[in-house]
Amino acid sequence: MRRLQTVRHAVTTLPLAAAVFAVSHAASAAEETGNVVLENVIVTAQKRQEDLQSVPVSVQAMGTAKLEELHVQGFDDYVKFLPSVSFTSIGPGFGLAYMRGVASGENNNHSGPQPTVGMYLDEQPITTIQGALDVHLYDIARVEALAGPQGTLYGASSEAGTIRIITNKPDPDKFAAGYDLEGSSIEDGGSGYVAEGFVNVPIGTSAAVRLVGWYDNQPGYIDNVATPRTFTTSGECVVNSPSPPAGCVSTPFHAKKDQNEVETYGARAALRIDLNDNWTITPALMAQKQTSDGSFAYAKNLGDLKVAKYYPETSEDKFMQAALTVEGRIGNFDLVYAGAYLKRDDVVNQDYSDYSYFYDLGGSGVYWTDDEGVPLGDPSQFIHGTDDYKRQSHEIRLSSPSDNRLRFLVGAFYQKQEHEIFQNYQIRGLGVDTSVSGWPGTLWLTQQNRVDEDYALFGELSFDVTEQLTLTGGLRTFKTESSLNGFYGFSENYVYGDTYGEAFCFSADQLRDAPCTNLDDTVSDKDTIPRVNVTYRIDDDRMVYATYSRGFRPGGVNRNNDVPRYKPDYLDNYELGWKTSWAGNRFRLNGAVFMEEWSDIQFSFLPPSGVGLTVIRNAGDAEIRGLEIDMAWAASDGLTLGGGFTYLDAELTEDYLPDPDGPATAPKGTQLPVTPKFKANLTARFTFPVGTGDGFFQAAGVYNGSSWSDLQEADREILGKQDSYAIADFSAGFRKNSYSFELFINNAFDERAQLYTFAACSTDVCGVNPYIVTSQPRTVGLKFGQKF
Repeated sequence: MRRLQTVRHAVTTLPLAAAVFAVSHAASAAEETGNVVLENVIVTAQKRQEDLQSVPVSVQAMGTAKLEELHVQGFDDYVKFLPSVSFTSIGPGFGLAYMRGVASGENNNHSGPQPTVGMYLDEQPITTIQGALDVHLYDIARVEALAGPQGTLYGASSEAGTIRIITNKPDPDKFAAGYDLEGSSIEDGGSGYVAEGFVNVPIGTSAAVRLVGWYDNQPGYIDNVATPRTFTTSGECVVNSPSPPAGCVSTPFHAKKDQNEVETYGARAALRIDLNDNWTITPALMAQKQTSDGSFAYAKNLGDLKVAKYYPETSEDKFMQAALTVEGRIGNFDLVYAGAYLKRDDVVNQDYSDYSYFYDLGGSGVYWTDDEGVPLGDPSQFIHGTDDYKRQSHEIRLSSPSDNRLRFLVGAFYQKQEHEIFQNYQIRGLGVDTSVSGWPGTLWLTQQNRVDEDYALFGELSFDVTEQLTLTGGLRTFKTESSLNGFYGFSENYVYGDTYGEAFCFSADQLRDAPCTNLDDTVSDKDTIPRVNVTYRIDDDRMVYATYSRGFRPGGVNRNNDVPRYKPDYLDNYELGWKTSWAGNRFRLNGAVFMEEWSDIQFSFLPPSGVGLTVIRNAGDAEIRGLEIDMAWAASDGLTLGGGFTYLDAELTEDYLPDPDGPATAPKGTQLPVTPKFKANLTARFTFPVGTGDGFFQAAGVYNGSSWSDLQEADREILGKQDSYAIADFSAGFRKNSYSFELFINNAFDERAQLYTFAACSTDVCGVNPYIVTSQPRTVGLKFGQKF
């Protein structure tokens, strides 16, 4: 009997009644195909190892084989195949996930709200304001997506859900190794290559070490084109070309084809030691460095895959994570300690010349001068910024035997993240008097330190009322604290210096060598949130459940001293779900219907003013109603089908008022941004014998409905609606003994998907020149691998 791997994600446009009809039809068909069955999937969504089909939580999981089959290598790749997940991204390392439509379109400023989706690498949260770690995925056990509030077990920033990346652990029982080599070419772009490898080495009978390494070079596909730009006030023409036409001046960053290249390399090492039959320790270390050039968005007004940038745009993102897991037994109880330390450092250079140009074009009346008071011919701004994160987390939990009629899990959690923020907005030739003190050429400086701390006690108690009926209740009591201190703003001599900057200094510098401190504030919150679940097992293959759960996101500090602190927001989830297997585990249909109420929404935005400074307010409530379906079918001895879809109706339930004394900028009934109403995917894989080996053909399709990138009506009018799109990936290959060959075509029809639309500054000024982050164009590649 050939065991086929579970295919977790399928597309269907059927309503629920038609999906139920499909169950009986597929089950009947499966009964005629013989003994083909789907593979069981083990997850740790409830912090215990459990069969996916026995977990009364909406979970989508992709295991090692499925990640390889779908050619998943990073963040953008796996969220594409998770129907309940949407995302925004402006480039590698800047991706943010959203689940079940819980999104407000915030601008993710460093002093803004925490994300609504918790991202985990093994046991450690890796969520940052900038975005989750863009971990290269190789030798990964699985990716789990837990939809809905996960506040009881996972805490802050798991308000709308949690995504977990689980690495393969050392195995003392056997030696294993493998490597993969890949080359690819992008349509009208460059060529890239990937090299990956792992080795698992037993040490005696009670220990093992696992080593993993990767190098990934992704080519560019967006062209920086030579484009002249003339400033209204000075009349000076600048152009991003080394050979400027008469009357124009060359800027530092020049036109270049395929300018958005990405290089990623890293390694992971883990050691497992079985101290005895009851206790195991697993220390692990991972490090990665990722560098990228150029912009990952094209300018709509310049045409397909074209952009005009005048100052260098680069990003360097590197991190190191050290982790320790201790697992043991005290009597019949399981004890787990998981601790980790993460250090992430980012260095970013960004072109900000749009800001200067469009303000000048609009006749704002503000212009920059040199030391002699003469207006600068080229007032273009550019940014040099760094973000230094340090995060430690510690969790200890105790659980009773899972086969007890009355069972529990209790634990304690602590995490602290320190974020050093540095942003230097510069103008070449800017006068010293206008520059921030001690920083010649700097118009605006941000040097701040943000600290976020979480303390929590959590627990869940389950009781089997009968063999079929189980009741579960959980609580999480937490305290959070967020502080922000340092300097932000202009010099005293700048026209807006009496609004933000040195004019508001109240103490000497406390951070690096900024002129002074003009911001120092702290906010703390504490609360207890519940989870209640009722599960009824119809038989060994089918169950239904009902859940109420609450998620939360901590409040924080506004760096604008004129704006009060913002409070926590909460998400209440009411859910009915089912997990079913049919025809001897040859067909599965899982799903959930839910309603979520999002209250006191935290929203960060740039107010329409002379100086755009991000403001965060609690304003408005929303309601999300949805349906999730997840299916897998072992259709025959060689064919598997699978996938899922999510339908959402997410809208405001009251007018959105960013300014309590101003008009509504988004009326009641407005659709929430980022997430489409419908997202789905379908995967079909056919395997067949070829001589003494096996061949395969696979087709995977993703459909994403239309969506908005912002919540407010004025921004929507400027940026427009993001069109729906469909992307198809195809692959074919051959495996014999330990060797495998694969030919793949990703985005086979070269769809230009609109993943995210934005303006370089406030849309009332720069929105006339929107940028679109798009999917990678058609990519053709060849992969060779060996496992032994």
